[in-house]
Amino acid sequence: MKKIFVVALIVLIAAGYGVGSFFVDFALRRGDDLSPPKACANIADPTLTAPPVPNFAAEDWTLESFDGLTLHAKIFSPAEPSTRWAILVHGYGRDGRFAYDYADEYLKRGWNVLIPDLRAAGTSGGEFITMGALESRDVFDWAAKISDAHPDAKIILHGVSMGAATVLMTAALEPPNVVAVVEDCGYTSAYEMFTAQLEKIFGLPEYPAMPCADIVCKLKTGVKISDAAPIKIVDRIKIPVLFIHGDADGLVPFEMMGRLFEACAAPKQQFVVAGAGHADAKRTNPNAYFDKVFAFLAEVTP
Repeated sequence: MKKIFVVALIVLIAAGYGVGSFFVDFALRRGDDLSPPKACANIADPTLTAPPVPNFAAEDWTLESFDGLTLHAKIFSPAEPSTRWAILVHGYGRDGRFAYDYADEYLKRGWNVLIPDLRAAGTSGGEFITMGALESRDVFDWAAKISDAHPDAKIILHGVSMGAATVLMTAALEPPNVVAVVEDCGYTSAYEMFTAQLEKIFGLPEYPAMPCADIVCKLKTGVKISDAAPIKIVDRIKIPVLFIHGDADGLVPFEMMGRLFEACAAPKQQFVVAGAGHADAKRTNPNAYFDKVFAFLAEVTP
């Protein structure tokens, strides 16, 4: 009887690992050809192409992450020297090129811009995306690199989707010279977001797939999917935050913004874009979007 129990337990553990490993590789591991994770075909808009490169002076920066990855970023400089800096953080399955249209607006208004390729994206190293858990530490290091090179820099963080979750988690770490955050359609937690998508895409319930994926993710990446949870740390943020969300978001539910906003103890504002889907607030109403962003930044940055 004991032998049967042990065999059954081994089979159960192996099955759980198999389920979890499939999900982690499907959702978080980029391809050997550096393509995005396979889940992007189900989640991200496949017709979206990267906008043109901003017509401003540019240079390439590199950074070694805390765990030894070589990370890359593009730096753009405005026409006139400025102490204002924006770190623009792309979303899931994208790379820094997809922030070029945001960068163009900042540059026209006199801001320096740093656009990183997050780990496991674009030209940066790494095998697995961690939905903000480790990316937030990388963005902290980019802010520190700017501060080392430009001690008088006033830095804001602006992220979309996974990038929004990342900048919220970065802000809670209190990076140097960062004075404000713009988060656009970030999730309360990657675990919650993936749970909802698991049911939509595969018709599967949360149990046992997500707990297994959470454990396997820890084994493969060093962090759990559930560690990417801005809702757990947003109350630690001390600098002003602008929360943006479309009320027709089908990927990150609109109610998640309300929960993040409520939990945030810092000075805060919110901007709801009627009819906008996921990561579509800017495209739905670009004039209103940037008017709000730069009015907010004018209020909170010297």
